[in-house]
Amino acid sequence: MKSVLIIGASRGIGLELVRQYTEDGRRVIATVRDDAGRERVQALGADVLTVDVANPASVSGLAWQLDGEKLDLAIYVAGIIRRPNALTPPTQQDFDAVMHTNVLGAMQAIPQVAPLVADAGGVFAFLSSSMSQIGSVPNSDAWLYRTSKAALNMAVTAAQHNYPGATLVTIDPGWVQTDMGGGTAPLTVQDSVRGLRNTLASVTAADKGRLLHHDGRRATHW
Repeated sequence: MKSVLIIGASRGIGLELVRQYTEDGRRVIATVRDDAGRERVQALGADVLTVDVANPASVSGLAWQLDGEKLDLAIYVAGIIRRPNALTPPTQQDFDAVMHTNVLGAMQAIPQVAPLVADAGGVFAFLSSSMSQIGSVPNSDAWLYRTSKAALNMAVTAAQHNYPGATLVTIDPGWVQTDMGGGTAPLTVQDSVRGLRNTLASVTAADKGRLLHHDGRRATHW
């Protein structure tokens, strides 16, 4: 049975990915950061690991928890948003929270998870944002968030050559009805995840290091 790892599955897009993949009969391993997330994920029939990507000591134990798994697909969903614009500098607290979760957590996960994906010739995808493409930011709303996603895009692209057996990509889930998009966003979580899954199923070696969109469009970062 093909195995899927979802990092950051407590709620939202991560939890819906767990739901849809388990409904399709895939074996799913999901990480959560608290007991409430564990209960939600276990109810869907997934195997659960406790990992808080905002805590370097916690995420550093991911490899031994996976214990040599071969992963056909891994998806880094974990993220946090702060909305300050560029009129004032971010606080150290906000900077640390966003960068640890969105960037450092992913950079700590790559050396632990990418070899397991490479063993299966699989895909390791990271939820990012098309707003983080250099030169295409129309305003400074969510300045810190966009900066973190640009850094994530670079981190994934730069790591790709170290793991030739795996395909590392970043992927934009679209403007979704989550904490960031709000209730008026055009995409439901369910529709976004269906698009993400279809796009990930179509990934080829030519997509290595690229930014993809949930609707299948390919983009460059620059």
